[in-house]
This record gives sequence, structure tokens and C-alpha cells, in this order.
Amino acid sequence: MTGWDECSGSHSVSGAPVDFDRLDVIRNRFATDERFDQIVDRPEFAPERLVCVYDTRFYPSSVQNARVEIVWFENGDFSLHYHEDHEQGTFDHRWDRHPSEHNARDHIHPGPDAPTPGDDLLHPSDWRDVLSMALVEIEARQRAFWEG
Repeated sequence: MTGWDECSGSHSVSGAPVDFDRLDVIRNRFATDERFDQIVDRPEFAPERLVCVYDTRFYPSSVQNARVEIVWFENGDFSLHYHEDHEQGTFDHRWDRHPSEHNARDHIHPGPDAPTPGDDLLHPSDWRDVLSMALVEIEARQRAFWEG
């Protein structure tokens, strides 16, 4: 469903267990955030992820839906995958921290197609700052739909 095979197993990317306590904290914070229509905790298709579906009012009608999928590991590694479904295709962007054969530990796979290899980029050390950074970038993308 997601096209995000790199994080399909709980140990597949990081080598560490999924930090479900951290995902619970994130879920609780996002549950009161009006940006999201739905928060899906450990969906059947991805039991190691938190899936946060954006309210469609932030998008033009050509964007059918948008979500950010979050997996966090006990060693501080993570992958945040932002995905949009459009009438004519998709948009994907990922922020990652994990061991990699294609990039440095901290990297992004930029939109529109999140290519591998991505771009090396140092992420903040605190998990809250990582989330804030990603949400600010997503918000800038949302604003750009209406500015142009």
C-alpha cells in the first residue's frame, strides 16, 4: 500500500527494535492536532508505523489524500515518509536516520519521487526537533499549493 519497502520490518533498517513508547507519545500529541483527520496506530499493513492522515482542506482538489508515516527505533533511528496521492500520480519525500549502503546515516530522499540514493543531511538530535523540521517542510509544501 505504501510503496515504502525500506522499513517493512521492525529490524530491517535500523537493527534496533521499534520504539513503540515513542510512537505512543507522538500519537497522543498528533491526536489533538487539527492538521490530521485520522491517526492510525500500527495498521495491519505496517504494524511498526504510525500513520497520520492530513485533513484534505490543506490541499487543492487534485490531491486526493496525504499522510505522514512514522517509524522510530529505540536507538534513535527513524524514518518519516510523507506521501500524497494525486489525480495524476504521487509525491513522496522521506527523512531518514539509519545505517545505509547508499547514504550517510542521516539523509533524505527528496520529493517528488524519493529516489535512492538520497541526499546526505544532518538531522537534529532531539526527536521533537526532527518531527518539527519535517512538519514545517510539509506545511511549506501545503502553502505552496495555494501561492502559485
